[in-house]
Amino acid sequence: MMSVKIQEKKKFKVPHTYVILFSVIIVMAILTYIIPAGQFDRIEGPKGRTIVDPDSFHTVEQNPTTFFDLFKAVPNGMKDAAKIVFFIFIVGGSFQIITATGAIEAGIGKIALALRGKEKLMIPIFLILFSLAGGTFGMAEEAIVFVPIGIALARALGYDAITGTAMITLGAACGFTSGFMNPFTVGVAQGIAELPLFSGIGYRLIILVVMLTVTIWYVMRYGNKVKNDPEKSLVRELEIEEKDKVIDLSNIPTLESRHYLVLLAVVVGFGFIIWGVFTSGWYITEIGSTFLAMGIIGGFLGKLGPSKIAEEFVVGAKSIVFGALVVGIARGILVVMKDGLIIDSIINGLALAIQNLPKSISVLGMYIVQVVINFFIPSGSGQAAATMPIMAPLADVIGVNRQVAVTAYQFGDGFTNSIIPTSAALMGVLSIAKIKYEKWVKFLWPLMLIWLVIGAIFLITANAINYGPF
Repeated sequence: MMSVKIQEKKKFKVPHTYVILFSVIIVMAILTYIIPAGQFDRIEGPKGRTIVDPDSFHTVEQNPTTFFDLFKAVPNGMKDAAKIVFFIFIVGGSFQIITATGAIEAGIGKIALALRGKEKLMIPIFLILFSLAGGTFGMAEEAIVFVPIGIALARALGYDAITGTAMITLGAACGFTSGFMNPFTVGVAQGIAELPLFSGIGYRLIILVVMLTVTIWYVMRYGNKVKNDPEKSLVRELEIEEKDKVIDLSNIPTLESRHYLVLLAVVVGFGFIIWGVFTSGWYITEIGSTFLAMGIIGGFLGKLGPSKIAEEFVVGAKSIVFGALVVGIARGILVVMKDGLIIDSIINGLALAIQNLPKSISVLGMYIVQVVINFFIPSGSGQAAATMPIMAPLADVIGVNRQVAVTAYQFGDGFTNSIIPTSAALMGVLSIAKIKYEKWVKFLWPLMLIWLVIGAIFLITANAINYGPF
């Protein structure tokens, strides 16, 4: 008995998500005292983009993070991430209004019944559909609005919240990372590298197929394990808490005329969002506004009164406070690095390290550098603007095709977006799904290693075949 108690005391407990994030903020603050401050000059590039002048790096006066600055980083991070934070509140509140009408439960129940006995088809179908969205209009934050529906359907078929979240977000991640026609990553990077827009698409489609194949296998493997034994779910505590929200397929509510009207409002709303993203460059503000309108209109169509709509909105927003605040705290990491003037110094140092590598492994050096930089600059277009002006001429110097340099960038930018705490899209998704960050990491890290190895193989192959046009 004594030995058992001792073992229990020694058992490691993963720190709270906020503790993990604030610890990273502290580490970055310490680095502002160690890493020399420096900056690149920014110039106007193609189509008015602001890009880095690769020959302009210079040291500047050190601006280390003070003790008080350390704490200011959190509210400043929340201010910087305000659009995402409030977007999460609006989506959570609006979706709760729709849920309160009973339309989602009735509609998902019908779909789940249709898939009964064919549950395994759901995961690959969703992964493939969302990979197309990720590969064409760069779906990232936009995936947040689809997560509640994915989770509801997954739970109705015997899976858990992680399965429902993964089949949407990892599908989008596969498309985003392969970037076969992603204007925000590959499009921007190729423009800066002066490559023909979307050139080399055939190779990127092969990358997409391989990534999807591996991801479908991985998610289905986990989903089947949970379906066969719910106790093996990594979010078992969450599933127990949410058990009252699981749709009972033996007692599905009848789809009434008001439910059809609510579901029509949802379909029209999503269609409007997709149209706006494709044709008018919509982002968080416009998508959030549409979702709010969808929630209110859907509430009235579902015969909820104004006060009931307001009450349900508050319930939905309140339920995701933990996750919404995570986004702001995570942004504090970037605030410390930006204010401490060390981001450009890190980029410059990594670029110099690549230049000194043997040519045979320099392409992997580019890849590793982009993976590291993605932690500091999780924005796809932002990372392209900061790194490609350096990586494109560097590729010329070390004898690597610029198309290969772009591929190293898209892999470095894309893969780790699904696991780094500085990714606003990831934190937004986890907040809506109510999945703790450490639980998601535990689920994803083996797949992340597989993805990173696949990226390395494709990069080495691309370099060997002179993937171009140049």
